[in-house]
Amino acid sequence: MEIIGTVKKILDLQVYKNNFKKRELLIKTEEQYPQILIIEFILEKTKLLNSLKKDDKIKIFINLKGKKWTTKTGETRFFNSIQGWKIETMTEKKKQPNNEFDELPF
Repeated sequence: MEIIGTVKKILDLQVYKNNFKKRELLIKTEEQYPQILIIEFILEKTKLLNSLKKDDKIKIFINLKGKKWTTKTGETRFFNSIQGWKIETMTEKKKQPNNEFDELPF
């Protein structure tokens, strides 16, 4: 799956036990009803966020993850996450003229 949107915030790297690394990105989607989504990048994929900056337009390739969790009281809960694994920057491509007549103002 993929999501196209604009970078709103890049969060700091978080390091957990056993050197597990996670970094998150807030993105505003481009659709009829835009959404603000948080997308996580783990381990070596955290480096994908290093070259991004606020307001960059990007395409993120994602996997949806679901997990089951049992609380200390024995209650079972479920949660979802969006995990990014590839990013492409979306640049506005300027039309190149095909011939000398394409550059004329009329």
